[in-house]
Amino acid sequence: MIGVLGGTFDPIHLGHLRPALDCLQLLALDQVRLIPLKVAVHRPQPAAPSALRLAMLEAAIADQPGLVADPRELERPGDSYSHDTLVHLRAELGDAEPVCLLVGSDAFASFLGWYRPREILDLAHVVIMRRPGAPEGFAPDLQDLLRHRLCEDPTALRDSPSGRVLFQDVTQMDISSTRIRQLIRRGQSPRFLLPDAVLAICDREGLYR
Repeated sequence: MIGVLGGTFDPIHLGHLRPALDCLQLLALDQVRLIPLKVAVHRPQPAAPSALRLAMLEAAIADQPGLVADPRELERPGDSYSHDTLVHLRAELGDAEPVCLLVGSDAFASFLGWYRPREILDLAHVVIMRRPGAPEGFAPDLQDLLRHRLCEDPTALRDSPSGRVLFQDVTQMDISSTRIRQLIRRGQSPRFLLPDAVLAICDREGLYR
C-alpha cells in the first residue's frame, strides 16, 4: 500500500515530514511518495526553482527508509492536479495496489472544489491527516460524501485499491513554509523548523533572501 503526499515543499519542513512518517508507520504503508508540484492551481507559485525544491526534498529524506521523493509532477507540463498525478501513478502501479492520497484537514475542506474530486476517489483512498482532537466541521455536501465513504479501520484500506476516506491523527506542528521564507528574508535563522540539510541548501543557493 502506497501513500502519496503532494505540496510545493518551498521549502520542505518538519511539519511536512513528521506527518508523512506518522502515516508511513501508523498505516503500515510500504512507502510514502512525496511529490513536489510544478504549477500550483489554488495557491501562489513556488518561490524556489523546481530543481532546488526537489534537491531539498531529497536531502530531507535521504536517511529515512520509506519516504521517497517522486519528481513526476515536475517532469509533466501543465498544471499540477492530484487527479492527473494519480492517473499517472496508476499506470505505473496497476489497478490493484491500494493507494492513499494524504491530505490535511484544511485541504480536504475544499475537496469537492478540486479537479475531478469524485474520480480521485476512483483512483485512491483519501487519508485526512488531522491534529488529535481537531473538530470535523465540513460543509453539508462533504458530510454527505463522508457518510458514504468513511472508513474507521485503517486495515480495511488494504481490502480495495481506492474509494474510502479515513481520518488519521498525526503529529502536527505550527510550522509553515511561508514563515520559514519570511525568517530567511529578515536575516533570521529558521533552524529547528526544517532539517539542517535543507537549511544548508537554502544558505548555499541564497534562497528566499
